[in-house]
Amino acid sequence: MTGTSTRSRFNRALPHLPVITDIPARLDRLPWSRFHLLVVVALGITWVLDGLEVTVVGSVAPVLQRHDTLGLSATDIGGAASAYVAGAVIGALLFGWLSDRLGRRQIFTVTLAFYIAGVGLTALSWNLASFALFRFMTGLGIGGEYSAINSAIDELMPARLRGRIDLIVNGTFWAGAALGAGASTVLLQGSVLPVATGWRVVFALGALLGLAVVTLRRWVPESPRWLMTHRRIDEATRIVSWIETRHGGPGHITETLETVSIYPAGTFGLHEALRVIIGPYRGRAGYVLVLMAAQAFLYNAVFFTYGLVLTRYGHVPDGRVGLYILPLAMGNLLGPLLLGRLFDTVGRRYMIGLTYLLAGLLMAAVAWLFSIGALDARLLTLFWVAIFFFASAAASAAYLTASEIFPLEIRSLTIALFYALGTLFGGVAAPLLFGWLIGQGSLGALSAGYAAAAVLMLAAAAVAVRWGVDAEGRSLEHIAPPLSSML
Repeated sequence: MTGTSTRSRFNRALPHLPVITDIPARLDRLPWSRFHLLVVVALGITWVLDGLEVTVVGSVAPVLQRHDTLGLSATDIGGAASAYVAGAVIGALLFGWLSDRLGRRQIFTVTLAFYIAGVGLTALSWNLASFALFRFMTGLGIGGEYSAINSAIDELMPARLRGRIDLIVNGTFWAGAALGAGASTVLLQGSVLPVATGWRVVFALGALLGLAVVTLRRWVPESPRWLMTHRRIDEATRIVSWIETRHGGPGHITETLETVSIYPAGTFGLHEALRVIIGPYRGRAGYVLVLMAAQAFLYNAVFFTYGLVLTRYGHVPDGRVGLYILPLAMGNLLGPLLLGRLFDTVGRRYMIGLTYLLAGLLMAAVAWLFSIGALDARLLTLFWVAIFFFASAAASAAYLTASEIFPLEIRSLTIALFYALGTLFGGVAAPLLFGWLIGQGSLGALSAGYAAAAVLMLAAAAVAVRWGVDAEGRSLEHIAPPLSSML
C-alpha cells in the first residue's frame, strides 16, 4: 500500500504500544444530521466569502478606474488581484502548516479574523498601495481558511457522503459570487448611494458577513481524527460520543466497527512531510497539481478581469457589470449541486475527467468565436454559464481530491501546498497576464489567453482518467493510511 515504507521508517521513533480506536469508523457510519449541517454552514461560509471577494473585485474594477474613486488602470487592477491571490498562497502555506500542528479549530478562528480585518480595511482604501495591501491581507485569511476547513469538513463527514458534501460546500463560493454581483448591481448604479461611496459599502458587506459567522463556529468541535493522532484520544472519544448521543440515533453505537491502530505521533515536520509527498505519494502529488493549476488558471483568468472585458469589448456600462456576472455565479452554483451526487456514485475518476473535458471543449469554442468577433456580451455570458457549470464541479473536485488522498497528519499542509503551487501558476500569473492582454485592445491576444486555459483543462481531463484515485465511499484511512498507523 502507498506510504508503507515511509510509515515504517517513522514508526521506529514512536512509542511501542499503539492505540486501537474505532473513531474513524464511528464518524463514517453516522447518519446525516443537524450536526453535519452546522459544520457545512459554519465552515462552508469560507467559499461564500471568497466568492464575494472575487466577484466584487470583478464588478468594481471598472468603477475603480474613475477619478472620483481610486483612479486605477487595468494593469493596477490586475496587480491588486494578484496581491490578493499571493496573500492567499502565503496564508494557505502558513496556516496549513499550523493547522496540522495546532488543530483545525484554532486556525479557522484566526483565519476568519484575518479575513474580516482585511476586507474591512479594503473598504477604507485611499490609493493603489493601500488597496493592494488590504487585498493581500484579505487573501491571507481566505488562503488559510482553505486548508484548515477542507481538512475539518472531510474529517467530520461520513465517507459515503463526503464527495457530494465537499463539492456542494466548495460550490457555495458561487452563492457568495451571486451576492457580490447583486450587491454590486444595486450599489454601483449611483441611485442608492454615490458610486464613490457604493464601492466601499460593497467591500464592507464582506466584513459584516464574516462577523456573523463567528458565533456559528463556536459550536464546531475539533476534528476527532486530528485529536487521535495528537495523543488526545479521550477528548476525541468524548466528541464522537457527544455527536452520536445528540445526532446518531438510538442504539447506533452497539454494532462492531472496524478499528485502526495508531501510534499517536503528534506533529510531523515539514521535511518529513515533503519526503512523503515527493516520495511514495509523488504520483498523487502530480495528479493534484495538474487539477489545481488548470482550474486556477481558468477561473482567475476570467473572473478577475471579466468586468474589464464587458466594458471594453461588450460596451456594458460600469454599473451594469454585476447583471452579467450574476448568471455566471448561478451556473457555477448549480454545477456542484446537480452533479455532486455523481462523484459518490459514478465515481471520482470519471466524473473529474468528464467535467474537465466538457469545460475545456467549451472554452476552446469561446476562444475561437471571440477571436472572430462573434460574441457580444450576452452570448459570451451564456457560454460562460455553460462552461462554469462543469468547471465549478471540476474545481470543487480538485479541492476534494487534495484533501482526501494524503495522510491525515499532513492533510492540511498538502492542501495548502497544492493550492499554493496551483495558484502561483494559474492564479498569480493569470490576472496579470489577462490584464496585460486586455490592455492590448486586441481580440486575438485575449482569445489566445482563453485558448491556453482550454488546453490546460483538456490536459487535466486526460490526467484524471489515467491517474485518478477511486476514493468514493472509502474511509480516509483506507485511501491514505495515517503515517502513524498500522492497518
